[in-house]
Amino acid sequence: MKKIFSLSLLVLIATLMVRGQTSNDNQLNSLFGSKKEIYFKFHIFDKAEVNKLTRIISIDNVTADEVFAYANKSEFEKFSKLGYQVTFLKAPGSMLTDAELMKPAGTRNPSGPAAWDFYPTYQQYVDTMVYFANTYPSLCKLDTIGTSAENRLLLVLEISKDINTDGPKPQFFYTSSMHGDELTGYIGMLHLIEYLLTGYGTNPAVSKLVDSIQIFINPLANPDGTYAGGNNTVNGATRYNSNGVDLNRNYPDPVYGLHPDGNPWQFETVAFMGFASSKGLTMSANFHGGAEVFNYPWDTQPKLTADNSWWVFVGREFADTIHKYGPAGYFTMLDNGISDGYAWYQAIGGRQDYMNYWQHCREVTIELSVNKMPPASQLVSFWNYDYHSYLNYIEQVLYGIQGVVTDTATGLPLKAFVNIANHDIDSSQVYSRMPSGFYDRVIDEGSWSLTFSAPGYYSKTINNVAITHYNATHLNVQLKSLYYGTARLEQGELTIYPSPAKTDVHIVFPETDSKKWKLDVLNTMGVSIFSSEITNSGKLIHVLDVAGFASGMYFVVLSNGNGIYRKQILVSH
Repeated sequence: MKKIFSLSLLVLIATLMVRGQTSNDNQLNSLFGSKKEIYFKFHIFDKAEVNKLTRIISIDNVTADEVFAYANKSEFEKFSKLGYQVTFLKAPGSMLTDAELMKPAGTRNPSGPAAWDFYPTYQQYVDTMVYFANTYPSLCKLDTIGTSAENRLLLVLEISKDINTDGPKPQFFYTSSMHGDELTGYIGMLHLIEYLLTGYGTNPAVSKLVDSIQIFINPLANPDGTYAGGNNTVNGATRYNSNGVDLNRNYPDPVYGLHPDGNPWQFETVAFMGFASSKGLTMSANFHGGAEVFNYPWDTQPKLTADNSWWVFVGREFADTIHKYGPAGYFTMLDNGISDGYAWYQAIGGRQDYMNYWQHCREVTIELSVNKMPPASQLVSFWNYDYHSYLNYIEQVLYGIQGVVTDTATGLPLKAFVNIANHDIDSSQVYSRMPSGFYDRVIDEGSWSLTFSAPGYYSKTINNVAITHYNATHLNVQLKSLYYGTARLEQGELTIYPSPAKTDVHIVFPETDSKKWKLDVLNTMGVSIFSSEITNSGKLIHVLDVAGFASGMYFVVLSNGNGIYRKQILVSH
């Protein structure tokens, strides 16, 4: 996402004065040719200019009065009207020769750390992920969560001791290279997968993580960008996807809405949003290149997160551990290797902010190397600098407050909302996840008051929950139903049609003799988005207008004095 590019590596190929309306279609066509993006730099007078420019072009880095950026043709056309003097730069994905990037293609049989001193072909990547799943079936399984715009696979490998169950344990996610020309993390994640699988049972630190956490790893989030030069080489890799869209500006934004970049959600974006929505991820990180910094939220606004002190603590651990194992001067940018995103520069539509705000997941953006695509001979060195920090960050998901939320009467798990009084803001609250009812609230040390609530249940507040660093406080909670002691409805089933629905859904009353009902519609996070009292008056069907609902999955809850009926519906416009 964010990068600082070493000036010693920048190759100047042209300088152009772009003034007012001088840019036209012929000039743009000549400038871009067959390229979907260009890379350039320019000077600003005030850093405040960035807050306007970031909505026009994809800013790569801001250093003092200089801005590095990418743009597709339409973005550059808008930018060119602002009158900045532009210096065009050679694309980072084309700076190294094939000899510096690759080893000969062929079937790879993972054999240890020395094997990761090359960038795989696309087929080698797929074959390697399949190899992991086939070789360690009791520890991992491979999921194709979608395909790219050019139908390359978006692969996620799950690693866990209990691989076939979704038990009461934290879920953690690593993903890399949503900018296709930033590849240190791509190889790092392949190496990490192998390290976890081969180390299980012999390495106590690895065994602890695999036993206690559901770990998901996606080494390559933008395969079209990485293999823009063809499936047999990463030479020619691009930042944007094959549609010329920066995937790390394509997500819903907490401040600027659902489509802050003005583009429709890309295939890759939709796949990752769907994956996140289907899980109960507690923590995640997405890896980039071009800088060396632990970049924590927010990117979109100057306001600090509720958990800013926790982010600083975890970020310092990540950076300081690298300082212990890496060479002098490595990972020391900005505040000695850490920064909140907005303090560096504003970025809108990033995945980090989407995950924190929309998915209630603590995600960070980690820039691993100044060189976006280091020579392959350096990849093992970067692994040795970084892997202790990879493991430490995963381990943090085990600390804080965690437990299971259940129904007092039945003992069944519940999807509950967990709020910390006088602390949680801007969607920092978390939810327990189904089917286990497990919740996990990573938080800085202190004494906290937690309130648990769920639709149809009395809320419960537990005060003075003590937390210290590197320790977990286990807190199981039972909630009492509002209808405890009354009969549950079992004589009929709630019928709703059609589903999917575009405008209206018809709700068939499960009891013809009940006159008054309460109707609630919940989103997938368990939050009520619509509530109404209904008087039956002898009718068998109630019509609910869903035209104003966003497309997605919902739960209709119909209740009376006897109990509750629930039914899932899909709205698709």
